[in-house]
Amino acid sequence: MSIVRRLLGPVREGSRRAVGRAVHRGWRWAQDAGAVSNRNPGPYRFGELGDGTKLAFPLGTVFNERWITIGPFSIIGERVTLSAGFLPGLDLGPEPIVRIGGGCVIGRGSHIVGHQRIELGDDVWTGPDVYITDQAHEYRDTELPIGKQWPRNEPVSIGAGSWIGTGAVILPGARIGRNVVVAANSVVAGEVPDYAVVAGAPARQVRTWDPEQGWQPPIRHDPPRPVPDGVTAEQLRALVGWDLRLPGESERPPAP
Repeated sequence: MSIVRRLLGPVREGSRRAVGRAVHRGWRWAQDAGAVSNRNPGPYRFGELGDGTKLAFPLGTVFNERWITIGPFSIIGERVTLSAGFLPGLDLGPEPIVRIGGGCVIGRGSHIVGHQRIELGDDVWTGPDVYITDQAHEYRDTELPIGKQWPRNEPVSIGAGSWIGTGAVILPGARIGRNVVVAANSVVAGEVPDYAVVAGAPARQVRTWDPEQGWQPPIRHDPPRPVPDGVTAEQLRALVGWDLRLPGESERPPAP
């Protein structure tokens, strides 16, 4: 019996490894097949889905996507909620409710919940678990449950090139300028000017840009080193590990 156990042990271990590899290969296949793009829209019919844009699988809650537009070359991470209106199946009028620009990256587990208007400019990037909404609950009627009081809507805009850190909350009426940094776990309401850094709950400006003096207070760490001159596209692809080819580009660069 001990000999049988010794023989069966490696067999079982090998079987577990084989099953594990098969599961991971199957999951990678599902992620690739389930990703949404304008070439593979699945069941979704977005108002606009630009070339090169992809919504990673598994998706979060997505409904009334007819009133959601996403520009080209954007990446929507796994389990991101994109919704327009209260419930699926509503007629929300002729204009988009949620507009996401080109070159945007929305971190996994984030929520963009629009009812009136949410606009993200080009190249807006977010960390994971960011919440952006243009609707707030009312509570002024003390006799009525808060969830049953008519909510308040105010448009939200986030300027091009901004970075929204992990866990940040963007509240109704927020108007965030260009190239703004919103620190992780901040809660933003109201107006933030261009080229600012905000942090806290509620968020306050902690750094601003002055054309004559630069960033105030000054940035103390050294700037990152730029990509050296002469680095080819193939070398850069190998360095970052991303496929940076545009849709339709050949697998290999043309021969010189």
